[in-house]
Amino acid sequence: MPVQRRQPLAAKVAVFGVGLDTYWAQFPGLLDELTAKLGVFLDKLAPLGVHTKNFGMIDNARAAYAALPKIKAFDPDLVFVDMLTYATSATFAAIARDLSVPVVLVALQPLQAMDYPRAKTYVQLCNDDFCSVPEFTGVAIRMGRPAPAVILGTLHDDPRADAEIADWCAVAQAVHALRHARIGHLGHVLEAMLDMQTDPTAVTAAFGAHVVQCEPDQIMKHYREVPAAAIAAKSREILDFFATPDPVSDPLTAKLIDTDLATAARAAVALERFIDEQALDGLAYYYEAEPNSPMRELVTNLIVGNSLLTGAGFPMCGEFDLKTCIAMMIQDRLGMGGSFAEFHPVDFIRDTVLVGHDGPHHLNIAEGRPVIRSLSQYHGKPGAGASVEFRIKDGPITMLSIGVKADGKFKFIVAEGESVAGPVPPTGNTNTHGRFKPDVRTFLTRWVAAGPTHHFALGIGHRAATLQKVAAAFNIECAIIPQ
Repeated sequence: MPVQRRQPLAAKVAVFGVGLDTYWAQFPGLLDELTAKLGVFLDKLAPLGVHTKNFGMIDNARAAYAALPKIKAFDPDLVFVDMLTYATSATFAAIARDLSVPVVLVALQPLQAMDYPRAKTYVQLCNDDFCSVPEFTGVAIRMGRPAPAVILGTLHDDPRADAEIADWCAVAQAVHALRHARIGHLGHVLEAMLDMQTDPTAVTAAFGAHVVQCEPDQIMKHYREVPAAAIAAKSREILDFFATPDPVSDPLTAKLIDTDLATAARAAVALERFIDEQALDGLAYYYEAEPNSPMRELVTNLIVGNSLLTGAGFPMCGEFDLKTCIAMMIQDRLGMGGSFAEFHPVDFIRDTVLVGHDGPHHLNIAEGRPVIRSLSQYHGKPGAGASVEFRIKDGPITMLSIGVKADGKFKFIVAEGESVAGPVPPTGNTNTHGRFKPDVRTFLTRWVAAGPTHHFALGIGHRAATLQKVAAAFNIECAIIPQ
């Protein structure tokens, strides 16, 4: 039973085609044919969940300069340049110079190959999609911009090209989310976790997101006022979604206690009301409060509510880890999930490492039904109450950690592996057996050498190449751990 997304995915994609105005008088009908070809490409974008705007044919320098302010006013997250036929780089240079969002050159020729014995110049021009790609990439570099990405293939019946188009639209959705996000920051760093320190100004500089400084009292005011009917309704929702098994081996665990359920439900309702009031898109938090106080009861019982929110596309990140909250948001917008994770014990027999955490988790990528257990003590931090346990779906997985370099710049560290079936400790925390090539010892030493934080976002699928595109969109270094 998947958690429904709180807000739909969104992105703005600008599209224009390029050609050479000299051709139109030389080859009657060519402009109309290429315009129809552009329409086929636009039809490919229609089901991909992005808002597109067609800026038409740009076929000379004057048209490029005229289009630029219109494209900038649209404020796109991604620009597709449909390479309809040969075009001079003057149709592109002014636009490439002034745009700071990803630009992708799309070269999809109608024919898989020309009928050479019957070939005509007209047909060649209809299929000359790649001809000016080197000119465009070269001029982008001369303009001080990175070389645009290129999608090369055929206009029809090309699953590989269609998959690349869809992947770029997903990147646009991740870019849009970060550029417009309001991420809450509540509390303080867990004492002595130096890798958790993140400069909110650096977040805005790198991603565009605004970091909202929040107070625990802003949640407490709602926690005090949650009516009994709302607590009962949220309790039913929790029991419908989670299993509540008997304890197994850990003396800290117990079958879910009614009072723990009620507290978790009350905290979940208060948390939802707080994020609506503050118009937040994510939250990184850590707070301890005075022992035996109502505030400690609240801030240590957010795990169930924040797991439901994370599954709904609202990344909730414990231990004040703003960087991993961003990583979780990226993975969620790419359809990967995005759980809060770290490394647990290594299994040298299975050549795996347990990856998980004590919360929060993306419930939509769970293998089977998630579990809630009551814990008499959270390990390493204060509090007790309901905690969430599950493992990630079997199959391909990708990890994304966002580290900080000595110069203060962010760095993506990415690795692909597999979630494999295997027993996990019934401790009320998530755990998954992760298998990574070439072997667990080599992988882990390579991973830590790249400079990650000890947390990372864990998602399903092999999406390292897509995450590399997101990093490039923000001009951030991306290290993919070799296999």
